[in-house]
Amino acid sequence: MAFTATKNVPLAATTTGSWPRPAWYSQSLWGRPLDTAMLDPIYREQFSDALAVVVSDQERAGLDIVTCGDYFLDADLAGRSWHHYPLQRWRGVVYDELQPEGTRSDLLKYPPGTLLNEIYTSWRWPIVTGKIGHNPRNPLEYAKIYRMTQARTRKPVKFGTVSGQVMALFLDSHTPEYRIEDNKQQMIWDMATAINRELRELVASGCSVIQIEEPTIHFIACYHPDATDTLNFLIEALNHELEGLENAEIWIHTCWGNPMMQRVFDKTSYANALEIYLDRVKCDVLTLEMKDRGLAELELLGRWKGKTKKKLAIGVVSHRTLNAETPEGVASDIRKALQYVNLENLVVTSDCGFGRQGANRLVAFYKSAATAQGANIVRREHGLPATYVPCADPQLTQDLVPPAFEEVGGSGAGESVAAERVAPKLHNRSSGFAPASGDTGWHGPSQAPRFSDIFRERH
Repeated sequence: MAFTATKNVPLAATTTGSWPRPAWYSQSLWGRPLDTAMLDPIYREQFSDALAVVVSDQERAGLDIVTCGDYFLDADLAGRSWHHYPLQRWRGVVYDELQPEGTRSDLLKYPPGTLLNEIYTSWRWPIVTGKIGHNPRNPLEYAKIYRMTQARTRKPVKFGTVSGQVMALFLDSHTPEYRIEDNKQQMIWDMATAINRELRELVASGCSVIQIEEPTIHFIACYHPDATDTLNFLIEALNHELEGLENAEIWIHTCWGNPMMQRVFDKTSYANALEIYLDRVKCDVLTLEMKDRGLAELELLGRWKGKTKKKLAIGVVSHRTLNAETPEGVASDIRKALQYVNLENLVVTSDCGFGRQGANRLVAFYKSAATAQGANIVRREHGLPATYVPCADPQLTQDLVPPAFEEVGGSGAGESVAAERVAPKLHNRSSGFAPASGDTGWHGPSQAPRFSDIFRERH
């Protein structure tokens, strides 16, 4: 195991990966190699600046581990590019077609007149026409994206990518390379090999935290628990996807779907999957969707308390609601989790990403800020150092409201004198923000009644 980003960081706070785009970031790759797109001055400027913005947002929110926001993915319908990015670039897959009804999983069939039906029937998918593999003329370029992101922050960058397993759900084979009776096993293995190649290059470039997103093990274990042969193969394929990454901290992200913030499944359970992920998969951190599920099955984690070196990243803010959680609410959920997970094994995060036509940037920002501040509350309760959260620093508040309006009589109607603004003194932020003082920075007597006083008098 190689704990890098979370080593010596109790209750490390992060977000899953995707982040809402700035309104001005309008460019997408649409299948082009990143190297080619970076020759376009408009794309180059937008992508480069967007990376600087997203890590700045996450740093200001106080996160210990940041992400690139998945800003290399296209701004397409409901986040299709999450699994389409590799498929647009690998050999053996071509075109863009509607998925035939017969090849769509029963778990992803929804009636007309529902948003999920529109999403899943609108998405186009390539057809498999040959052996799937790395394309040197259009590589995924994960290492380059990581380098561009890490160059813009001193905090560790967690780089995430879709697992080869989930992409197989949508592919229709038209080649003898992949036999129908094989149940897509060879296809999954070849995609795992292609992903692994990119991940090895990623680690070689210095990336110390890698996240594999949404292997299908928990779906199969939940809805087809008797498919033991399939589960055994998926475990083997996932470990193959992770080979040769021993120098990086490996995260496995699991949730229950996130197209356009939608809840894809009604009945979800990790009961049959926890033993697989925690005992049989070669990972360091397992993420679990918890907040949107009302912390259901949190007690199941108690079985591994004190018995595993792996860490559990608990979702403490939901990606499916627009209401921003509070730091106190996050702290309460962390305390509940600590009944079943040792503090040194607990990480706090979002249930899933905020992008893919999800929440807006301000909502995503304050959900992340609540994550960081909630972690700080519990850290202080345990006598641990807190992470500095710039947005919660009272001396860095963007807009300071004066205690009263000042009106000074003069020779002309409406004549007024502006109050003197006093700049706040800077302080040492190494140990967290300083307590707020009573001095707001505005001085001078006021002759004008305060609205709050008038409101009280009238009620």
